[in-house]
Amino acid sequence: MNNIDSLFGQSGPFALAINGYSPRKPQIDMAKSVANAIKQDKQAIVEAGTGTGKTFAYLVPALLSDKKVMVSTGSKALQEQLFHRDLPALKKILGKGKKIALLKGRSNYLCIERLNQHVTHVPVDDPDVMHQLAMVAKFSGETRSGDMADCSGIEEDAKVLPYVTSTSDNCLGKDCPAFQDCFVRKARINAIESDLVVVNHHLFLADAVVKESGFGEIIPNVNCYIFDEAHQLPNIASEYFASRVSTRMVIELVRDIRLVYRSELFDMIQLGKTLDKLETAVWDLRLQFPNESQRGDWQQMIKQANVYRAIERVINDISFLYQVLKLCLERSEKIEKLFERTASLKGQLETMYEAQKPGFSFWFETTKRHLTFSITPLNVSERFRALVDNATSSWIFTSATLAVNGDLTHFAKDLGLNTDIMEVYDSPFDYENQAMLCIPRYLPEPSKSEMGFSIVSIAKQMIKAAKGRCFILFTSYRMLNLVADGLSHSVEYPLLVQGQASKRILLEKFVMHGNSVLLGTASFWEGVDVRGDALSCVIIDKLPFAAPDDPLLQAKMKSHSGQGQDPFYSLQLPSAVIALKQGVGRLIRDKKDKGVLVICDNRLVTREYGRIFLASLPKMMRTRDLAQASKFLEAIK
Repeated sequence: MNNIDSLFGQSGPFALAINGYSPRKPQIDMAKSVANAIKQDKQAIVEAGTGTGKTFAYLVPALLSDKKVMVSTGSKALQEQLFHRDLPALKKILGKGKKIALLKGRSNYLCIERLNQHVTHVPVDDPDVMHQLAMVAKFSGETRSGDMADCSGIEEDAKVLPYVTSTSDNCLGKDCPAFQDCFVRKARINAIESDLVVVNHHLFLADAVVKESGFGEIIPNVNCYIFDEAHQLPNIASEYFASRVSTRMVIELVRDIRLVYRSELFDMIQLGKTLDKLETAVWDLRLQFPNESQRGDWQQMIKQANVYRAIERVINDISFLYQVLKLCLERSEKIEKLFERTASLKGQLETMYEAQKPGFSFWFETTKRHLTFSITPLNVSERFRALVDNATSSWIFTSATLAVNGDLTHFAKDLGLNTDIMEVYDSPFDYENQAMLCIPRYLPEPSKSEMGFSIVSIAKQMIKAAKGRCFILFTSYRMLNLVADGLSHSVEYPLLVQGQASKRILLEKFVMHGNSVLLGTASFWEGVDVRGDALSCVIIDKLPFAAPDDPLLQAKMKSHSGQGQDPFYSLQLPSAVIALKQGVGRLIRDKKDKGVLVICDNRLVTREYGRIFLASLPKMMRTRDLAQASKFLEAIK
């Protein structure tokens, strides 16, 4: 522990290497807690407020230990930051030569075989896809890692990605002609040979599911697991412990079989007709649902006769495809994998058709083109605890937002953790002088139609006082669009609205302009770090309770009630508190930052539970007077 003190001390290596460095007690205390957990194979849950320096507080003990370490993040952005920036800097400062590796899920890597297939047989008559295929083909001759994030001009949602990356379903494994050059294989070998592997929660949980099945592993076994942005783990675990099947998966299967049909089995006329029939049935099933994006209760939806008939038709057609592919197994080696995928999708669709499994929620989700069915466990604590119990290792969970009213037990309970170390380290920032919280008077109830007009009025006043430099965060697209319309012709500063461009581009513009107003929903509530003069005001439309009509939430509430709990206090309130803390955390990112937080929700002061929200936020000046908040903003240079 003395080593930690000297490393982070006033005359230690950090002070010598980093301009303006000064020791932070919360950072030193956290580093000691993490070092203790690593040394003694303990579990630790640590909330570290913004500005604590938690990244170095867990990376330093990890690099100093003699154990193989996995660091998992909630976002790819932080994953990239740790690997490309923080770890190389720390290795240089500490003089430690641990080998580090970056490992992502397979869909992040270029698949050489699928690229070759689709360059030869262009999959769709779409100029965008054809142009992007040419860009990826050029990238394939230049890249060493195959990481599609490095492919210039290809965004995260590019149309070409399904054609040039693989999934566990369509990967040919050792039978692939490009197996020796496979970028996924190379990345995994590199991870095995490294001392510290940086992954993300999605990959960690995908690996956990693979290990449970007994069919291998994705991430090598390690002696120490560290999770940053750990507040995301319960929801991501729920997602990965779920069973999921989508119309996209069926359409991709049809397209992959069609490639083999056109190149090797063109005389099998029945196969071509069967593929066409199944594709038509899948699109017809999607048409039975509303066009707009929504979630719903599948067990209720399947009671509608038109939906019942549509999914029955898809199951009949995929069952017939299964029989036709059986006849083709001797004709082409490529058919075997496709046959297995067909059997798997057929089984998953039949399970959705039956829609009966105690302890699980059956629900659907629509996008503009596709439909996803999910069977999600209502409780992930037992399965996650089994992961922890099966590995004699240290397990460290950290985030700036884990505690509700200073208490970490809600997070521990969600994941079934029996934790040895539970610590909350407050932010070292001087919130009482740096920030002001304003809860405006005379607001309508959040559900009232006039709420949008009130937010527009408040936003105009704050934008004027702050000279732009505002984030306005929303809990729904409906309110975002309403407020965007209200501000579009009355704000003299650049107005950036989610959906106009990618998140990355919007944030780059926000910082570049220096006086912009940015409107965003969930993805902008966390993982956004704007320091300095570009941001002085954060406005939040209302307390971020989950939508009450969400089918998964409804099923969980019913389960909590059945266990004698009040689902509002045991489920809805803690989740909303954590979400609000994330949004609030966008405001003060540096000890020199100043700003105003406006929460447009009277329930903070009119409801009993409001005090739990307020007690969970940093202590800052408070007012209900917009004029006082404006004056604070106007005083910021």
